[in-house]
Amino acid sequence: MERKHVSAFAIYQSTVTHSISPNEVSPVKKKKKRKLQNGQPIVKSKTIKKKNAAVRNGLQAKKKEKQEKTLNEEEPQHREMADNDTPSLSTLLDTLTKVNNSRERANSLFQWFIHPVPLKTFLRDTWEKKPLLIKRHKLEYYKGLFSTAEFDRALREDNVQFGVNLDVTSYINGKRETHNPPGRALPYTVWNFYESGCSLRMLNPQAFSSTVWNVLSILQELFGSMAGANVYLTPAGTQGFAPHYDDIEAFVVQLEGKKHWRVYNPRTEDEVLPVVSSPNFNQAEIGKPILDVVLEAGDLLYFPRGFIHQGDCLPDAHSLHVTISSYQKNSWGELLTKLVPAALEIAMEEDVEYRKGLPLDYLSYMGVQNSDKEDPRRAEFLSHVGSLMKKLVAYAPVDAAVDQKAREFLHDCLPPVLTPVEKASSVYGAPARWEDGEALGLVIHMRPQTRIRLIRAGIARLCSDGEEVSLYHTVENSRVYHQEELKSFEIRPEHTDAMEFLLHSYPKFVTVSSLPCDTTEEKLSLADLLFEKGLIHTAEPPKSE
Repeated sequence: MERKHVSAFAIYQSTVTHSISPNEVSPVKKKKKRKLQNGQPIVKSKTIKKKNAAVRNGLQAKKKEKQEKTLNEEEPQHREMADNDTPSLSTLLDTLTKVNNSRERANSLFQWFIHPVPLKTFLRDTWEKKPLLIKRHKLEYYKGLFSTAEFDRALREDNVQFGVNLDVTSYINGKRETHNPPGRALPYTVWNFYESGCSLRMLNPQAFSSTVWNVLSILQELFGSMAGANVYLTPAGTQGFAPHYDDIEAFVVQLEGKKHWRVYNPRTEDEVLPVVSSPNFNQAEIGKPILDVVLEAGDLLYFPRGFIHQGDCLPDAHSLHVTISSYQKNSWGELLTKLVPAALEIAMEEDVEYRKGLPLDYLSYMGVQNSDKEDPRRAEFLSHVGSLMKKLVAYAPVDAAVDQKAREFLHDCLPPVLTPVEKASSVYGAPARWEDGEALGLVIHMRPQTRIRLIRAGIARLCSDGEEVSLYHTVENSRVYHQEELKSFEIRPEHTDAMEFLLHSYPKFVTVSSLPCDTTEEKLSLADLLFEKGLIHTAEPPKSE
């Protein structure tokens, strides 16, 4: 029997909003003042009261009926869309090369992925809160992102390694297994596993697909956090993974075939937006799904970290989907793990209160073994700890901790996929070449009137460790996660103001002469350095002399 496609929002509303959790507070109704007549309260007759009650009950019944009808018909994000509603992925990516601002590119691309849900609505109502299902009835919506043909090509032409780039998995009779042999994943071995009923998970398709690389490198500017992807190819009638939850925000993009998905609420408050992924669960541990749906090519399913999920293939079709992910270890708590130790170190250097010794006898009344003692010294001790913790805020180097997070993000980032214009107007399109037995086009002079800007908004960040200022960047990152060390170089003191000026000027082009340096020579030397490093491009393609 065909499964009914149900709105994730409708299911979520019907299962959650009809009951108030212990942590929710229902609104308190204000008492109405009784009307007075000649100084006395007006008392309505029982007949009038009954009539008014009947009217109220009728209105409430109609209101409830209208609400239920609205809830049952809540499918604004699942309407069938005409072919001319949105462009193809290839057309969109080509159009985005002409967009002048990389942040706008990121917003436009993500909006295309979640169309027709508005970006602001998604971030306000859904992001980190609840699942979202988008049924398109348009099989080729995501065509061009990745395919089984590309999967096969990667196996044949690239160095795909078991356990590094590819996992072979199965989930049979409640048992999840990985079947990775050592070495390279050659087509003969991989397709034999597939034919025997195993699922294939490509762990970093961006290393083998220029389109996936391009998409993720654009989206990472929206998330401000690493955008990753896994590709899953599952044979018909099988399941490759046990129920579990992840520590990332997941966007399941169905590319080929179809897959049956079940999504479950976090089991406890402790599992809402978890820090790490869960172990595998058995079916008895996860309760009833809040969403039970079949994804077909062109559909999208989003669920926040902490929502348990499992997917299995129907008997009549294989499934190929890519899961785009972000926001791993990108919480307030993660920032505080960097901020609090640094604040404490500064406080101990600058405030004698943090250096004073503990009470001589504190071990006799503090600690787990003394936690049930009724001792006034315990209250005094805890009060003093509280006051020190409160004072710690004044010593918190928030900007430095944010920069530490930013450096980690830049290390996680994919390198940018340059547009034709960016390539032609940067060092990557410089006319340096070998011709007629000699190297030509090697000298490119920046001039005061040359207009420059950063290649991308999020490509670099200026940070200081207290002794020197460095510029961290992503242009030399690898398509393979952390294959390269984080890249940076020192910015001389006379260039720091100009570097900040360039960072804040994006997406505008500015002349070299407008850089806030003391001399023209300093302005030109900074522009030359950034051009050679591949971090800026010019308004017009550079010419050699």
